Amino acid sequence: MSAVVGFTTASFFCGFAPSLAWLVIFRIIQGLTGGVLQPLSQAVMLEAFPPAQQGKAMGVWGLGIVVAPMLGPVLGGWLTDNYSWRWIFYVNIPVGIVSIIMTKLYIFDPPYIRRSGTRVDKWGIGMLAVGIGTLQLVLDKGQQEDWFSSSWITSLLILSFVMLALFIVHELRTADPVLHLRVFKNRTYSTGVFLMTTLGFVLYGSLVLLPLFLQTVLGYPAMAAGVAMAPRGLGSFIAMPLVGLLIAKFDPRKLLSFGLIGGAISLFVLGSINLQVGYWDIFWPQFFQGLSMGLIFVPLTTVTMSLIKKEEMGNATSLFNLMRNLGGSVGIAVIATTLSRTTQTQFNILGSHVSGFDANVRMLLDQIRGAFIARGLDFTTASRAAYVALSGTVQRQAAMVAFVNLFRDLALVFAIVVPLVFLMKRPRHTQPTGPVH
Repeated sequence: MSAVVGFTTASFFCGFAPSLAWLVIFRIIQGLTGGVLQPLSQAVMLEAFPPAQQGKAMGVWGLGIVVAPMLGPVLGGWLTDNYSWRWIFYVNIPVGIVSIIMTKLYIFDPPYIRRSGTRVDKWGIGMLAVGIGTLQLVLDKGQQEDWFSSSWITSLLILSFVMLALFIVHELRTADPVLHLRVFKNRTYSTGVFLMTTLGFVLYGSLVLLPLFLQTVLGYPAMAAGVAMAPRGLGSFIAMPLVGLLIAKFDPRKLLSFGLIGGAISLFVLGSINLQVGYWDIFWPQFFQGLSMGLIFVPLTTVTMSLIKKEEMGNATSLFNLMRNLGGSVGIAVIATTLSRTTQTQFNILGSHVSGFDANVRMLLDQIRGAFIARGLDFTTASRAAYVALSGTVQRQAAMVAFVNLFRDLALVFAIVVPLVFLMKRPRHTQPTGPVH
């Protein structure tokens, strides 16, 4: 409950922060307390329900995890436009108060986690914080600083790798590790964590990619781009409760495979769009992608945690969510870097075919120049404006090619990992789908 109290209190002070420095401080506190809520809530759900009902529980729990990040930008944009940015933090306060009351009334620690005299792994916590923190900074600032051209980015990356390597060695040798890494000996769990990392890579990567496409290429305003992203959340909202009911009757690995294949197909469809695309051409691929995410998230969580003991559930869910967030950070960094560099490459390729000696190019320049002259510009200024407009057209086409290639690359990532699903063991509590010999 202390995490809920800390998050609610930090949200309150974020809204009243008198300066940027105080806002950053309270945001850090908000992150420290809020970061543990997701793995803890997942552990509580998995511990509270028997194995046969865990799929249903994950279906309901997953609604908030998948749908909230998609609807959040729409709500945040509306609050900012109509009230103030401070209301983005204030809106957490009533939710936090209700959460505190419900936690106090209904959630209790089971006996097996009430340990006494256990040493706190301060070294492990410190090395993990430094390793993950510096890696996150590298991923956030790498493209801006041109990656390894920057000495401080290179230094931070080396520091991150050293700290994480020392952390792994330390955790495997200490008596009371902050994270029990030996859980990765379980093949089903380790495969599930890898698939969740991949899901984070593709999900967060596509969440960044599509709004950029809508705003920079199609010219959507921020609010309209946020609304255009809603169909993905709608698809997940419909799929997750249904999958929670189906998971006890069908092999969840098959549902997971269908979800990965469906996600790959929806991303490939987005990789076939062009500059004449309309709203409904964006709506349906996103909607089916949302359905696919429901087919992925619930079965993946259920299968991954099916062989984990209750005593180890908190540790397992922490690692599970940590790797998903790391996958998302890597996905965002890769998407940003690849988009920028592919756009520049395609601009050079397309631009090499635009020559002043080409009759069609000269005709197009004359038409654009004439349009600017008709608006009142002199011949010299209109000529310069025509060249700028033509360059902008080439830039827009280059960006279109880059976006299409990235959507197809993300689809390929989903398709490649499908065979890994069957490295995982089927949960014992699910009913067989056919005769058993």
